[in-house]
Amino acid sequence: MITVVGIGADGWDGLPETSRRALEAAEVVMGGPRQLELLPASAAAERVRWPSPLLPELPALVERHAGREACVLASGDPMFYGIGSTLVRLLGAPNVRVLPHVSSLSLACARLGWPVEQVETVSLVGRPPETLNALALPGRRIVVLGAGRDAPSQVAALLTTRGYGPSPMTALSDLGAATETAQHGTAEAWAGPAASPLNVIAVECVPGPGAEPLALVPGLPDTAYEHDGQLTKREVRAVTLSRLAPCPGELLWDVGAGAGSIAVEWMRSHPSCAAVAVESRPDRAAAIRRNAGRLGVPALRVVEGKAPAALDDLPAPDAVFVGGGVTAPGVLERCWSQLRPGGRLVVNAVTLESEALVGQWYGRLGGDLVRLAVQRASPVGGFTGWRPAMPVTVWSLTRKDDT
Repeated sequence: MITVVGIGADGWDGLPETSRRALEAAEVVMGGPRQLELLPASAAAERVRWPSPLLPELPALVERHAGREACVLASGDPMFYGIGSTLVRLLGAPNVRVLPHVSSLSLACARLGWPVEQVETVSLVGRPPETLNALALPGRRIVVLGAGRDAPSQVAALLTTRGYGPSPMTALSDLGAATETAQHGTAEAWAGPAASPLNVIAVECVPGPGAEPLALVPGLPDTAYEHDGQLTKREVRAVTLSRLAPCPGELLWDVGAGAGSIAVEWMRSHPSCAAVAVESRPDRAAAIRRNAGRLGVPALRVVEGKAPAALDDLPAPDAVFVGGGVTAPGVLERCWSQLRPGGRLVVNAVTLESEALVGQWYGRLGGDLVRLAVQRASPVGGFTGWRPAMPVTVWSLTRKDDT
């Protein structure tokens, strides 16, 4: 059993008696240098600093101290973007006792008078700052867990680039400590670092005149993407994602990803959704990465290569979308065989050859077959007429346990 103790910037004095007793009784206390320095002499345990990098060394470190009365010292609430969650995954919940402190999110909301349940949260600790892009929407309140003194400037730059320069920002440093400070400003006028590396940034999103809010529902404007024409268009994309039916925590394969729009909007549907975009052309793969960062899902994994070989060693998906390369030998067979029971397969066909192949699979396995024909109004001389886009055949199927 390992006890994980959360500690705030107020140090030992801010700990409840239960947490103090656990630390004083420990034979070994593991943690970062900043946390370990908060321990008084009465906590006489061996102090072990986290190695760097931590995650690869963590299992061996825990094993090395097995059988001893061990504590882990963590910032704030260890189950809020903290080491507590990692240890539970590693050891199992019955083997980890967590004694949380007040989280930085709760402290920030208390200072600002914000209801915690109405706030979006994102951490920049070990994560790309572009994650913030998906949360920047008019009227939203966001608390950003900073990573270093430059974090407020990073947040301000991202917001300004997105067109949210007028957004009020507050950088709260050393929350709960005697050295606590608050810096105020707007994103477009922000200047200078935070007072301390230990900071959170509170943002009230206010769009500027040129901002274009991008909703979290499927069907972003085509102009939101960098592409060379290989893009699942807006209306077809909305229907396709409705068939893929993303649920929290699920994984998508986007095969023949083009601009990556299906994978991007799958991940935007919920922070825990993951996706792998498979694309054979390096220039398009690079554009997918840029689209993912700009639209707030920088964790999108991009695999360069041709399917089905590029699908080797990928984790089993909960849903698969095949938007390009459907006629390549073995692609549909591999995607279908790797799909988890209950998973969804969606294939979009545009050419006669791809439609013929989809028709064969539909005849064998069934599913749902829909043809979409979209027409857009455009000038015809001095008048307005309809110009049809190429029709798209959408085949969707859910895998049963016995198929």
